[in-house]
Amino acid sequence: MSEVTLNNAELRTGETPSRAALLRRMRTSDALFHGLTRAAAIAVLLLLSGVIASLVIGSAPAFRAFGFSFFTTESWNPVTEKFGALAPIYGTLVTSFIAMAIAVPIGLMIAFFLTELCPGWLRRPIGIAIELLAGIPSIIYGIWGLFVFAPFLQRYVQPFLIDAFGNIPVLSTVFEGPPYGIGMLTAGLILAIMVLPFITSISRDVFDAVPPVLKEAAYGVGCTTWEVFRNIILPYTRVGVIGGFMLGLGRALGETMAVTFVIGNAHKISASILAPGTTISASIANEFTEAVGDIYTSSLIALGLILFLITFVVLAAARYMLMRLQRRIG
Repeated sequence: MSEVTLNNAELRTGETPSRAALLRRMRTSDALFHGLTRAAAIAVLLLLSGVIASLVIGSAPAFRAFGFSFFTTESWNPVTEKFGALAPIYGTLVTSFIAMAIAVPIGLMIAFFLTELCPGWLRRPIGIAIELLAGIPSIIYGIWGLFVFAPFLQRYVQPFLIDAFGNIPVLSTVFEGPPYGIGMLTAGLILAIMVLPFITSISRDVFDAVPPVLKEAAYGVGCTTWEVFRNIILPYTRVGVIGGFMLGLGRALGETMAVTFVIGNAHKISASILAPGTTISASIANEFTEAVGDIYTSSLIALGLILFLITFVVLAAARYMLMRLQRRIG
């Protein structure tokens, strides 16, 4: 018995160093992983801070030269070095509004159709087609919009809109002018096509997460399909739907190449959405390589800073709205 006890003690003493070494290795690897994740998070903050600092420093000459009038002036004249950001800001907001006004309801309807009404054999092809839309480069959208979509709008759609709303007081101003084909309406429609896959994909995923028992109970008490969508699915998934909406809006605000092809690139403000205009990203893309002089270059950098602030405000508002919804839901 004493020999067995001795052997067991030797085994235990032999296991103790290996277990201690294993625990040390685990602690070391965990500390290393913790340090790597912290470094990655700090690197993102440093990168963002560097971008903001470079934009602020680069735009300082323009703000010193023009002051607050840079935000309220429509003129953009490189010859006299008189610059104002009002026209690009206006074009960015108008085209994004048109895009979201079209893409959000269509995206929600497509997502609901795919999750609730679509036959099984058709669900996968439509889903793949929507995902392929998200993978098309923006310059392809721009080329297609300039050579195919804009002539179609110029020949058929814009003349119809001008004739249909010509005698209506407010809409006659919104749809007045010659049918150029290119313009803010064309840019908004192209943006709607580009952001549609993002809104549809996110909405489809959150619609799939709705518990079937809720929908079955609603159908069981006699609700129609529209009532189930309005009273059950949308309230249950509103946080995710708003998140998809804001993701699409962020894409629409910052889109460059596709908008540059079809918006007309005119630094002017017009009440008509058929008229040419410009956006912040399109102005930067068109003129940055030709910018001569510190004020010209600084004005373009200031446009980039304004676009950054607009995007930040939009995302911050979306985050705040989602937090309030989650707090209300509990």
